[in-house]
Amino acid sequence: MSTWRDEKNQKARARLEKRLSALFPACVLSHALRQPLIPPTQRRAVESYWRHRPLLADRLARALAARSGQPAGWQWRLGSDRETGLPASFRAPPAPYRETAFARGPGHCCVCGQPVYRLGWHRDLWDDRKPNRNATWHAACVVAWQFWTSPPDHLRSLKLRQQRRCATSGRRLLRTAEVDHRVPLFAVWSEHRQTPWPALLAFWGAPNLQVINRTAHVEKNAEEAAGRARRRMSMAELALQEEFDVPLADRDPIPI
Repeated sequence: MSTWRDEKNQKARARLEKRLSALFPACVLSHALRQPLIPPTQRRAVESYWRHRPLLADRLARALAARSGQPAGWQWRLGSDRETGLPASFRAPPAPYRETAFARGPGHCCVCGQPVYRLGWHRDLWDDRKPNRNATWHAACVVAWQFWTSPPDHLRSLKLRQQRRCATSGRRLLRTAEVDHRVPLFAVWSEHRQTPWPALLAFWGAPNLQVINRTAHVEKNAEEAAGRARRRMSMAELALQEEFDVPLADRDPIPI
């Protein structure tokens, strides 16, 4: 049997323990030492910890955002100019602290707005009250952002949360099961745009995500498309009715 992995882990563990801070989170160290390949540095250990816990990262990022709150004067808007930091599509999570007008600068997370401390940690474990001026992301918020923008990449974690049961039918999830937003993102944009910002993030997070079998997903998409078509027809009919309901006296007189 090859000893390559054992030798590599011995070197990585020695390197990690050599520079290990006395206040390094014990949960992260325990996680690192259980990995098939031990991370050789504290930062990589922190990144590995959150990468294996996307649901926890999602919950923490939304809690930190709630602590920061919505900046005064901010509104959820779309834009095409990259310099403003505005999202180009309603499918991207709203993030006021990523926008140029509300960014808090280095040492603060561009997702939640809270200070970033050593190793991308979200708490000042070292109690020196010095944010990391070289960082603009929490390690947890990096994973949370990836979770919000690409939930299919975290299919396994979402399946385990549902005990491998389809969220709509209750049947066992098949290999072709897909991640779905309970409230579609187009509906979030059209119906929930005025929701306060920290609460908006839940529509991209775990509370609004479910795993359903492909057949159920196709049916749900068809129902949503039919509902949008009905709304468009209703709006067109209403506009047409309003046009005909305008009294003739309010229009330009017809010469006789």
